[in-house]
Amino acid sequence: MLSVWSRRKAAGLWPSTILLTALLLGGCQGMGLGGIDPGVAQNGALPTSQTELERDAEALGDRYQSNPDNKRVALNYARVLRALTRYAQAVAVTQRLAAKYPNDMEVLGAYGKALAEDGRLREAATVLPEAHTPEQPSWSILSAQGAVADQLGDHDQAQAYYQAALKIMPDQPDVLSNLGLSYALSKQLPLAESTLQKAVAQPGADMRVRQNLALVLALEGKFDAAQTLAQQDLSPVDAAENVAAIRQMIAQADPWDQIRKIDTKVASRQTKPRHLAKRMPQAEKVGAADILQ
Repeated sequence: MLSVWSRRKAAGLWPSTILLTALLLGGCQGMGLGGIDPGVAQNGALPTSQTELERDAEALGDRYQSNPDNKRVALNYARVLRALTRYAQAVAVTQRLAAKYPNDMEVLGAYGKALAEDGRLREAATVLPEAHTPEQPSWSILSAQGAVADQLGDHDQAQAYYQAALKIMPDQPDVLSNLGLSYALSKQLPLAESTLQKAVAQPGADMRVRQNLALVLALEGKFDAAQTLAQQDLSPVDAAENVAAIRQMIAQADPWDQIRKIDTKVASRQTKPRHLAKRMPQAEKVGAADILQ
């Protein structure tokens, strides 16, 4: 998967947009080395190489076309599509699967995450609560719900979701990373930094977590520290460009106004999911405490 900041150059995005995008990336499963066997479990490691991901997408796509009702093949295919940022295609695959397995929580979780990554946030907010139960809450789904709430501008609710996820999976680096970014979005930068420092210190922390900390350090004006940390995973030139982009954003009259505008724009791209419309007529705002009771 591309680094959080590296996406800016490819997509022409401001760092504030990347701050929001990073939240959804934290909800994905971690990515390891090597290719994916089309028959592996959904939480198996995905390759980090773009070439390997594209190879796996082609192989899984062929198997999916032969038997689109095969749940495991479809879920693995959707995961690879998401890793390739082919979000609309991942939504199509998981939506079809959810129509066939409307009560399967694993399927609904994949569908909800794909919707969220495609920017269809209110649909995701409707589907994700159906992907786990109060008796058996999922830390991964809670983290995804938090990412959606953050992008809808409800940072207090988002942070409650992340804290609930951390009760299930203490010190999980992706969740801590999301929580740190949420604090940044709510302009609590010192708390964001300390949370991300804790995330980086965890054994499972990867490049994305380190780059998120570098992003927050730059937002605090700690440019040298941000660039040094970024260079652990990026070339010196790319690290310097990322820090320069943050400097440019901070130089605006009100950089946080740009984040609020992005929140509003993203939240407006919503429609109701068709196949679940009768079962869930409107999105529920579910508190994390209710989920864990």
